[in-house]
Amino acid sequence: MSKIPKEYIIAVDAIVKASIKIMKVYNESFDVEIKSDGSPLTVADIESSKIIEAALQETQIPITGEETKKGDYEIRKTWNKSWCVDPLDGTKEFVNRNGEFAVNIALIEKQTPIFGLIASPVSEQILFGDKDLGVFTFSFDDAYIPSNWEKIKAKEIPNRPIGIVYSRSHSSGPMDEFIEEISAKYGEPTFVKKGSSLKFFDLALGKADVYPRFAPTMEWDIASGQAILNAIGGEVIHTETKKPLFYNKENLKNPSFIASTKAILNNSDVKL
Repeated sequence: MSKIPKEYIIAVDAIVKASIKIMKVYNESFDVEIKSDGSPLTVADIESSKIIEAALQETQIPITGEETKKGDYEIRKTWNKSWCVDPLDGTKEFVNRNGEFAVNIALIEKQTPIFGLIASPVSEQILFGDKDLGVFTFSFDDAYIPSNWEKIKAKEIPNRPIGIVYSRSHSSGPMDEFIEEISAKYGEPTFVKKGSSLKFFDLALGKADVYPRFAPTMEWDIASGQAILNAIGGEVIHTETKKPLFYNKENLKNPSFIASTKAILNNSDVKL
């Protein structure tokens, strides 16, 4: 493997430590607050955010995140690089104790995610993706031993039937229409319902082919997954413009999108 940039090593260390803190809270009793947007907030979100922010400050790269104070856009738009962080993606799943939550850290350059980390605190696994280094998976125990990281090679052929992974907590009418369209064209797909950015594990590892999302998301929900998928030959595109999602926008909400693997993109028989 080529030399890993220092800021990536800092991010890996931060995501491991934040995940360990999250699991400490998860295995105890905790209170749940409801934020102004109706989403839940726990001490795990707050403590994880503190750990990650403190670590990433060493990189001197500014941060945007779910629990981070949002900078004024007039300042943010001058940033060439920035971190995009979700310290606990899938708080609903955390509260429901189903294990399907994650921690996301992405590095944005010129509004494009170039590096992403997704950690599963429960399984103690990390997905690492960089446009130059490629995509790797490794355990928390191996986080500091890059020689033990497993490089992922993208599948060339999609699953048969096509595998669709989608949100456990958010569905919509357009999602039903999308499934009907896929079924009519290519036969009944298989489905995996999963919470948080863990869906990108399934895409990167070839267990699923497509992740359609028509319900609301924020930049920190998807940036790391997009960086990882891009690094392995996939894409995340706006359902209307058919262009990749971009980041550090004035409005930090994402549009509807479809995330597809390299196998789907390279298969001329499948057009989404």
